[in-house]
Amino acid sequence: MTNEAATKRVGYVPGVFDMFHIGHLNILRQASTYCDHLVAGVVTDEVVEEVKNHSPVVPFDERMQIVGSIQYVHEVVPDTSPDKTVAWRTRPFDVIFKGDDWRGTQKGTRLEQAMSELGVEVVYFPYTIRTSSTLLRTYLATAVGGA
Repeated sequence: MTNEAATKRVGYVPGVFDMFHIGHLNILRQASTYCDHLVAGVVTDEVVEEVKNHSPVVPFDERMQIVGSIQYVHEVVPDTSPDKTVAWRTRPFDVIFKGDDWRGTQKGTRLEQAMSELGVEVVYFPYTIRTSSTLLRTYLATAVGGA
């Protein structure tokens, strides 16, 4: 490994990235300005079902392809656990990026504590309120149900 490679700041953005939208693009674009190498962790279908109690609309392999094609992303990996220390052990990173809807919450505090123990910085970006996968899912359910 060269010195240049050793000094690169690696960032990690975990996400479901279901129904890819402007909020996803915003966090990837912003994160890319804070690191030299951006890794996107796409949450597996199984973890989405476990954590959110529903399946993603877009299958995992397609979400991997979509996120991997974004110009800001240098590497895409499966995110296989709600515990981000698992992701770090699999693919170490220096900074993790989350939406600011996590800031000040129990899950955000747990993330900050776990990352602090690994020497990883947590950076929050503004959550895109107007568009989210949850809003899109609700809209589609209403539109389909009302048709």
